[in-house]
Amino acid sequence: MAGQPVTVTATVASVAPGAGTPTGTVTFTFGDGTNAASATLSGGIATVSHVFSGTSGSPFALTATYNGDTNFTASSGTDTQTVNKAATSTSVVSSPDPSTVGQPVTLTATVSGVAPGSGIPTGTVTFAFGDGTSPVTATLAGGIATVTHPYATRTGSPYTVTATYNGDTNFTTSSGTDTQTVNKAATTTAVVSAPDPSTVGQSVTLTATVAAVAPGAGTPTGTVTFTVGDGTSSATGTLSGGVATVTHAYATRTGSPFTITATYNGDTNFTASSGTDTQTLTKITTSTTVTSTPDPSVVGQSVTITATVASASGTPTGMVTFAFGDGTSSVAAALSGGIATVTHTYTTTTGSPFTITATYGGNDSYSGSSGTDTQTVSRAATTTSAVATPNPALVNDPVTVTATVAPVAPGTGTPTGTVTLAIPGRTPQTVTLAGGTASATFNPLPKGTYTVTANYNGSVNYAPSAGTTTLVVTTPGGAL
Repeated sequence: MAGQPVTVTATVASVAPGAGTPTGTVTFTFGDGTNAASATLSGGIATVSHVFSGTSGSPFALTATYNGDTNFTASSGTDTQTVNKAATSTSVVSSPDPSTVGQPVTLTATVSGVAPGSGIPTGTVTFAFGDGTSPVTATLAGGIATVTHPYATRTGSPYTVTATYNGDTNFTTSSGTDTQTVNKAATTTAVVSAPDPSTVGQSVTLTATVAAVAPGAGTPTGTVTFTVGDGTSSATGTLSGGVATVTHAYATRTGSPFTITATYNGDTNFTASSGTDTQTLTKITTSTTVTSTPDPSVVGQSVTITATVASASGTPTGMVTFAFGDGTSSVAAALSGGIATVTHTYTTTTGSPFTITATYGGNDSYSGSSGTDTQTVSRAATTTSAVATPNPALVNDPVTVTATVAPVAPGTGTPTGTVTLAIPGRTPQTVTLAGGTASATFNPLPKGTYTVTANYNGSVNYAPSAGTTTLVVTTPGGAL
């Protein structure tokens, strides 16, 4: 067979009637294109050894030519040599073993001739990986063929790797096997949140990305469990392309920044892993508007002041402090449904229009804000009444005139200022109000009927008004 040493023997004998044992040399040609070889006769026999390196040309024509000597003539003889393919053995190894999912594995096949054959086989080796993927063929170099293969799954591990040598002109086919164990690939999990920071009630998108750790490769599948750090139930998202997403709305800022944990639960081919991120919650921005009614109002009239606190998300709670702009103390009221209401009575027009300020103090979830409005306060209308005492009076009686000034609803309070009291025939008297009344005494009047007038001259806060009464003056005995 190819590569096997072959012993070629030539026997040279004399032809009768000659006798004796020829001496000298014999030249051998092998029919395979290699150089001839010579050997010396010993006892009429010459021997050489020759290795046929291939089967091409088999059977080969062997020629032994005796070159003659002093006593014997030259002669030659032929034979045929059949050379068959040499048997082979194929071994295969894999590295690394074990490997992880997605990791490139180097498979090496070594093909050798089996004694008595020798030489280095050529040709190709076909590798089957045992995982259902297509075989791969590689060319031998120095009797060795190498391929790489990544196992995409553990299902079927350990896998049987088969390397089949396909033979060549001089060597028969053979095959060998090995096993390859494939373990789960390690993973990393990263999680991000957006928007960050967010506000209470705002929808936050949580995204987990799960990737294989080298030398592993591939795209993990399965589920990711998200915990959001606020005590609410966890949520599970399914991976698609290595990415899982859920949304969450935080109901409070208490605990911010929150720790978000995304835990990949693993699958057949990839190990579990987890990652964390933090989510910061800021207070929700608010706006405060304030209105007053009625506007304008009058001195002493009750004014309802309403503050509305609004936000882009949810309904703010807490307290609103109202400042009225007139130097009085501020008043706080609680929000209900985002609205707080107070009433206030302005006791003067001085400073009108007044700036009303409503200040929302905020709470754990909502930021503070304030708003303003103006309130115009006008003078309250008044009524003035006049009373003459005594009435009827005698011609010898001094007469006292009393004026009472009162606000007209919705105005309230006690008017101040002066009242001018007048009786025909007497000098008018201007008197200062005290507690809303003013009095003046007039000298006795002649007999008659008089119209007594009280004119309130108004003030900063109260409008003028006037009132009259009729005074009768009689003589003693009642005669008019």
